[in-house]
Amino acid sequence: MVPPDRRQATPSLRPIFDGRGAVTPDDRVTLVNIAFRMLGSANDAEDVVQEAYARWYGLSDEARREIRSPTAWLVRVTCRICLDQLNSARVRRERYVGDWLPDPLPDEARWTSAGKSRPGDPAEQVSLDDSVSMGVLVMLESVTAAERVAFVLHDVFDLPYTEIAEIVGRSPAACRQLAASARRHLRSDRRCAVTAHQHRDVVSAFRVACEHGDLDGLISLLDPQVTVRADGGGKARVALRPILGAQKTARYFLGLLRNKFAQELTEENVNGCPGLVSHVNGEVNGIVAFAVHGGRITQIWVIVNPDKLHAWREPGP
Repeated sequence: MVPPDRRQATPSLRPIFDGRGAVTPDDRVTLVNIAFRMLGSANDAEDVVQEAYARWYGLSDEARREIRSPTAWLVRVTCRICLDQLNSARVRRERYVGDWLPDPLPDEARWTSAGKSRPGDPAEQVSLDDSVSMGVLVMLESVTAAERVAFVLHDVFDLPYTEIAEIVGRSPAACRQLAASARRHLRSDRRCAVTAHQHRDVVSAFRVACEHGDLDGLISLLDPQVTVRADGGGKARVALRPILGAQKTARYFLGLLRNKFAQELTEENVNGCPGLVSHVNGEVNGIVAFAVHGGRITQIWVIVNPDKLHAWREPGP
């Protein structure tokens, strides 16, 4: 989770549904932000937004003129496509090699530094706030598709339940219950939250202990029930099952560093929270995100699937 002092406000969708207007370039940014929070994948979000625009331009001129708010229409269509994607995602991910984790997002500073930006990459359009922290996105994977849509639209984008009901195909009262159910799942992970400064201190100490091979130091930073999940997508070698416990976790990370002598760890924000970026021979080969509660690391997510690292790498020639 992003600590309380790191949270930022996400623009409300209410004005979009209350007013008129034409399709604008800013609409794509809004739609990508919605779709990413729904799906946890920048590429999938872009595909959904492209499909929504294709449906818009597939309408006749007369049909488009009759739509009071084109942006609201695009939001509804984007959300419905996301809902369909979410309902089929669990089936697709059963064929995924190992754990599937949401995309890691770089901080804005990486986009604006020279040579780092990839023009048109949808990840660049995702605003970083509490709702895209790795902890929230992972927790949202555990709720139903309808719960996720209701929670994201209401709690993140401030959309009224009457509008959500039209998207989800349920009553406003049912949508209220869906969002409340998702909220209960997330609330349990907010207990004992630490500040951004405390989170960064723990991550920094973790990096130093890894680099010095300090097994005892690593163990002291880990919750006894810490869990590590790794996403290699079948394209990079990782543990295919979660690693449980402080001893196994500490030995796992020390083993990773021993196997790659040219590996360098740098501290960078991942999805708006302090994390680590692994470099081998100057190229990013992995991202590590953390959940910190009560001063200790409780969850670690390792993403080494190269398909999920495009936003972190220098563009090609």
